[in-house]
Amino acid sequence: MARKHMLANFAQPHPSAEQKSTEARSEYTKRGASRSMIQSLDEMAENSIRLLEGETVVGLDPGSLDASFVADRIADDETDFIQLREAIRQSGQSTPILVRPHPDASDRYMIVFGHRRARVARELGIPVRAVIKPLEDIAHVIAQGQENTARANLTFIEKALFASKLLNSGMTKETIRTALTVDDTLLSRMLSVAEVIPEEILDAVGAAKGVGRDRWEELKKLVQAKGNDARIIDFVRSAAFQSVDASARFNQLLAELKKSGKRKRLASKQSGRNFHIAGNAVNVVLRESGKTFTLALTSKDASKFGTFVSDQLEALYKAFQENESTRVGD
Repeated sequence: MARKHMLANFAQPHPSAEQKSTEARSEYTKRGASRSMIQSLDEMAENSIRLLEGETVVGLDPGSLDASFVADRIADDETDFIQLREAIRQSGQSTPILVRPHPDASDRYMIVFGHRRARVARELGIPVRAVIKPLEDIAHVIAQGQENTARANLTFIEKALFASKLLNSGMTKETIRTALTVDDTLLSRMLSVAEVIPEEILDAVGAAKGVGRDRWEELKKLVQAKGNDARIIDFVRSAAFQSVDASARFNQLLAELKKSGKRKRLASKQSGRNFHIAGNAVNVVLRESGKTFTLALTSKDASKFGTFVSDQLEALYKAFQENESTRVGD
């Protein structure tokens, strides 16, 4: 028998609440997590559920809540948010959020997870159902990271930026790995992408739904290419790029960088010169590309002359070495 998602019916006010679920809630659930992730969602949500089990659910004024001290999202998906708002408007808030007493302000609370549900309650003008639990910063980020990884379907770059913010705030890599349920290798790759690609580019590209680790690493390598930084900044600031739908911006930027790389390689391949010697008796074509130098000869005696030149190459190279040694000595 298939396992039921462990968060789906937690803290329902009455057993009949499930029967009241609407098409809006069903649609939101389908979009929030794919069928292939259900088992991992259950496992990753267990720690978050333990924080809620046995706790009293209370109604709080959304105006008394502050966001977590570290953000895990670049921006809300408005389509998903509207569906969530309509689901809560019609059926109520079935799952409470988790908050902690604010460490710096009395009579206020800091959201650990459930920012979107709190935003919905604020917009609808209703209390938000919440569990209040005293937590230290480390327990806070672990609960936030695991619950959002399980339920919010964060993108690769959102997780990478979350990891970078946690590291910069003083959290250990062990804590970050636990919060995001990743291993050392994946965490290192996340941090590398977040650190190498300039913040302005990341802000311009956004959450990049559907873009995974490999493509972000490809973009990172293109950004690292010599002379690309300033040009990329100019491109993402352009009106043409800003007019592109947020979901297509990553692909737009990647295509621009690849196109630029091809232009550079083509220019390199075409660098060279043509000239004549021996009173136009021999046409010489030189081409340079990186570590490659090509010499082509055209004349009625091209074959014999080319063989003669090739036979002199060893002597010519020795002469070249002697010339280089003399020049360095000077």
